[in-house]
Amino acid sequence: MEQNFASHAFATLGHSGRLAVLRLLMRFAPQGVRPTEVAQALGLKQNTLSHYLSDLVASDLVQVERHGRSLFYSVNLEMTEGLIGYLALDVGRARPAFLSPLFATRKDRSMQDTNFDVLFICSGNSARSVFAEALLRDLGQGRFQAFSAGTRPNTELNPFALEVLKRNGHDVSDLRSKHVSEFQQPDSVVMDFVFTVCDTAAAEECPPWQGQPITGHWGQPDPVKATGTEAEKALVFAQTYAALRRRIMAFVELPFESLSRISLQSRVDEISTDDFIS
Repeated sequence: MEQNFASHAFATLGHSGRLAVLRLLMRFAPQGVRPTEVAQALGLKQNTLSHYLSDLVASDLVQVERHGRSLFYSVNLEMTEGLIGYLALDVGRARPAFLSPLFATRKDRSMQDTNFDVLFICSGNSARSVFAEALLRDLGQGRFQAFSAGTRPNTELNPFALEVLKRNGHDVSDLRSKHVSEFQQPDSVVMDFVFTVCDTAAAEECPPWQGQPITGHWGQPDPVKATGTEAEKALVFAQTYAALRRRIMAFVELPFESLSRISLQSRVDEISTDDFIS
């Protein structure tokens, strides 16, 4: 990486507001986010956010694409990876004291293991993340230990969601709504994968997970907000279940034993894209 580019990028990130925007976009990577959603999540005025995004795009850390009438901003992963590598390997000269903290908390096992701990997070843990937990538990055929949690406390499982799961042959007797804090304790299970399945959960500020799990964002509209007749609401829940099932089917069929962590993250990113379920 050229020093001039690195200097420009670091100067751009030297502002707390621009850094906050990049950190938020990274939680949605590789997908893009509308400016209105970024502004709402960070509590920024639209004109202020516009300046931040313009600066980030100018530094090549963020890219923008138009889909229909909407603009979507996403992290330029290649440039961001290069910047982090430049700081660690060039500026830091790859000194072990600088690099060891990056790997100190990682699970001491390769991705060739056939038993993985996976956590799905949404805002309420009443429908989407519960769908994902039940699907992975049953489709994974014993290769995965699935969990789900919500960022909003004191929620309950949605009756429409339970009905969809029962109708598709899932055992719901041991499912319950849980807060994400249950999985952030010192003695909590160290996850291999953490997926957010709603934009609200992805936008939440969350400390780094133990073990540096591979992450992905499989955002789905909230079926709980569906309106109309009982039949129309039930259809929305069924469609959400089907969309998550397609993604989880693709996930469990990945050749874990032959993929490096980098390759596996790339495959998870592919499953995360909207094109995958369209």
